[in-house]
Amino acid sequence: MIPRSLLITLTLITLALLIWQLRLVLIVFFGAIVLSVALDVLIQKLQNQIRMPRHIALLVVLFVLMISGLFIFQLLVPELITQIKELGDLLPTLLEKLKSLLANQPRLIILQQSIPEQFSWKGLQPFSSKLLGFAGGAANSLLQLLLISLLAILLALEPKAHRRIFISLTPRPYREDLSELLDDCRIALGGWLTGMTISASTVFALTWAGLSILKVPLALLSALICGLLTFVPTIGPTIATMLPLGLALIISPTLMMEVLILRVFLQNVEAFLLTPLLLKHTVNLLPTIALLAQLSLGSLLGLPGVLIALPLAVVSQVCAKKIIIAKVMDNWS
Repeated sequence: MIPRSLLITLTLITLALLIWQLRLVLIVFFGAIVLSVALDVLIQKLQNQIRMPRHIALLVVLFVLMISGLFIFQLLVPELITQIKELGDLLPTLLEKLKSLLANQPRLIILQQSIPEQFSWKGLQPFSSKLLGFAGGAANSLLQLLLISLLAILLALEPKAHRRIFISLTPRPYREDLSELLDDCRIALGGWLTGMTISASTVFALTWAGLSILKVPLALLSALICGLLTFVPTIGPTIATMLPLGLALIISPTLMMEVLILRVFLQNVEAFLLTPLLLKHTVNLLPTIALLAQLSLGSLLGLPGVLIALPLAVVSQVCAKKIIIAKVMDNWS
């Protein structure tokens, strides 16, 4: 190996090790970028309606978001706390219901006998206490969320200045291409965030309404989980459906089938009609790409990796089209 190639290889290895050591900082910074793009979308929509300086528009957007957050908090959180407590009371009944159904099925008697005692309510209590302890420890991440919010506000306040600094760090012949790439990434990420937010909100509202009409217990909690897990394609809706199905099973198998039909209908409307319609002018991630991104970053970085997997996949898909496909593959002779 010639000395120049060796130097390049060592530089790349050192850079990769440095990035790995700073991965948590990079996660916080990328989260701030995603949040700043969401703020920028709202700021531009406001400036298109009313001409005002950017810093004033940012203050208006933050004020509206704060007021909306307080209203939603007062409206939903007390009911959610009550329903979470009710869920703890209903879990023993659900476990006993499942065991009785398995016991009444001769073909499933082996499965019923294979359920260890740890899955009884007494066995679940130590696990639930550990889970609560983990949730209490996760509250320490509030500082990271505040840091992400602060960085996002600073980025949204002066996006052009940060953009110029980033572009100036690249060689002059590539600056124009990089500027176009940043524009495309911003449009794709902003469109994806807007589309998925509208889609998740719609799923939440329709699921809440449907479960309330069917008189399923804990309809608000179940609908909130279904809405949030809409951001996790493929596996998210399936996991979210398990809670309302289990709660409906406590009432009757007929109600469980009605809930299943409702969830299948809503998820097909979301997956094949609502999401493609909202994302037709921007990047629409394939389910396989989204799932692979979540599994890969989840195994490497844990929960933070899962949270940034989809927006990072959106940006990576745009970069792959503009760089690997347009600049390399299409020009291959």
